[in-house]
Amino acid sequence: MTRHHTTEIAVIGAGVIGLAVAERLLAEGRTVTLIDPGDPGMGASYGNAGTIADYAVAPVGTPDVLTALPSLLLNRNSPLAIRHAGLPALLPWLLRFARQSLPGPAARNAAAIAALLKGAGPLWQDLAARIGATQILHPRGCLYLYGSPAEAARAEAEMARRRALGVSVRVIDGTELAQLEPGLPPLAGAAFFPDAIFLDDPGAMMQALAAKVLTGAEHLRFAATALSRGPDGVAVTGPGFQLKARRVVLAAGAHSRALARMAGDAIPLDTERGYHVEWDMQAPLLTRPSCVMARGFYLCPMKGRLRAVGTVELGGLTAPPSAHRIAKLVEGARSVFPDLPATPDRSWMGFRPSIPDSVPVIGASRGGADVIHAFGHGHLGVTLAPVTAGLVADLLAGRTPGRSMDACLPTRF
Repeated sequence: MTRHHTTEIAVIGAGVIGLAVAERLLAEGRTVTLIDPGDPGMGASYGNAGTIADYAVAPVGTPDVLTALPSLLLNRNSPLAIRHAGLPALLPWLLRFARQSLPGPAARNAAAIAALLKGAGPLWQDLAARIGATQILHPRGCLYLYGSPAEAARAEAEMARRRALGVSVRVIDGTELAQLEPGLPPLAGAAFFPDAIFLDDPGAMMQALAAKVLTGAEHLRFAATALSRGPDGVAVTGPGFQLKARRVVLAAGAHSRALARMAGDAIPLDTERGYHVEWDMQAPLLTRPSCVMARGFYLCPMKGRLRAVGTVELGGLTAPPSAHRIAKLVEGARSVFPDLPATPDRSWMGFRPSIPDSVPVIGASRGGADVIHAFGHGHLGVTLAPVTAGLVADLLAGRTPGRSMDACLPTRF
């Protein structure tokens, strides 16, 4: 039997983007229905590094990455890896990624990301206050760790580019690093981003956000598999249900591509598979997220546990988790903290929605403003959630957005 529903605004996807959008719309008095087959906020938003990364202006694709791309893709131990069985399907995406990694496009993409990131920290502080979760936020900054003086010296040029885009950062030596994080082994230095904010329990933050949203929005536990326009709105359908909405916000993360095409947009969206491993502990080994740059992963002092998280694996939505990628995370964490047990207490894999230029897709679909896209945030989904929510709310209300959206529009493809 098919269940029929109606609503003013349907938000497809209950990850951090969909939840933040719904929270903002409810605050403006809109009627909202969430569509997601899973528990709200328990996808990629749950398993990440927990950083409000206002410093993360660099796209994944850069000239340095382009130069190293062949060796990165062939080396199964690199921070950027690909499942070789999926290479034929990924080739169109990789060709776009290579073009976006050229100097001109990479610089434009960094500027676009930086413009989106402005004010993300204060917006998160406001959001956390509204949902009663300020205790999860910690304004301690973030570190990029360098193991050798040469590595730290090479970082200066990249940090200069970030400063030019408005990022606050200091490159500190090993002595100052030891004062900030005495639990770390001796290292050559670090880049310190003092304005970064840390969530010590992303899952708890997602639960608080979901609880707030679900006091005013209905959650339909169905998978949306099709949408179509009609004279009286947009029909969203799936196995056993149909919903008619005046407006639809597509915020289904890595699962958005097929629905976006039905709305009129062929978006080059693919999937980065992210991993984490965790060790339970009473006392933290460090006090702020710290990225081991040589290995491309973060060490994060979550509440009651240490999380090692990161790497980029292009592998689609269907393949099982890679035991090799999990083992590399364990190896990396134990290279910093050798007393960690060889077997972590848990491991996890989630799906990041990845666009070749690393800029999210936000804006009205080609087929009309009755469908608004809000997906493709890559590594910045949590960071950009309240920014995206404000932009989507402006679009739905017919207001001029408070910041330029030209670089985010689906019409760029």
